[in-house]
Amino acid sequence: MSIGNQFESLIQTVERLRAPDGCPWDREQTSASLLPYFLEEIYEVMESVDHQDWNTLKEELGDVLLHVVMQGVIAAEQKRFTLEDSLHMILDKLIRRHPHVFGDQQAEAAFHAKQNWEREKHKEKGRKSRLDGVPPQLPALLRAQRLQQKAAYAGFDWKTLKGVWEKVEEEIDEVREAMDGGIPERVEEEIGDILFSVVNLARFLGFSAEDALRKTNEKFIRRFQQVEAELQARGKELEEATLEEMDAIWNSAKGD
Repeated sequence: MSIGNQFESLIQTVERLRAPDGCPWDREQTSASLLPYFLEEIYEVMESVDHQDWNTLKEELGDVLLHVVMQGVIAAEQKRFTLEDSLHMILDKLIRRHPHVFGDQQAEAAFHAKQNWEREKHKEKGRKSRLDGVPPQLPALLRAQRLQQKAAYAGFDWKTLKGVWEKVEEEIDEVREAMDGGIPERVEEEIGDILFSVVNLARFLGFSAEDALRKTNEKFIRRFQQVEAELQARGKELEEATLEEMDAIWNSAKGD
């Protein structure tokens, strides 16, 4: 069966599930009620990629596709739009926003290709600011990086890595000054500036700050669990161990 036929079969299956004699759970779902499940599937895709678990990724992409179809079928039921409309729009968008492929513009590197995309998108949407369109619901690190990327594509960026590093160091100094001043609100603001500048460093070096922190979270969990396991092997609870003892186990875990 061709991919087109399989996609059509998936649509028909979802329509059958939402029919009057279909599945009660599927019938009662709305565009809004499905969002938590949709988001969960996206995070499961991310986990699969992080672990390079390609068999699981294959399954999770199918789950994401199911949610795309569910949203499209619900929209069609409400006479809002159809999946065909969505497919037409994305195909048209891909061609329109790649003038360096389908038109006469040039893009010597990935940065220039994305720059073309952002410029065309800004014109299409009729937005006032180049920073418009970054959802406020995004995790803060991810949103910070997207804002910085949009500014960079418009030409507002550091010329060299040295300037980025100097900004990070400047923000660290300002936190120290704020702490000396004893005003909590100022300290919080300056800590936010540090985080923003470190995200900028990650972006400038070509990394995702969100991905980097997520991996560090997992690393912290692994090492802390090693501390717990070692203390348990010694017949101790965490609260019974000294900080020096836990540090020694932690440092040993870092070497593994």
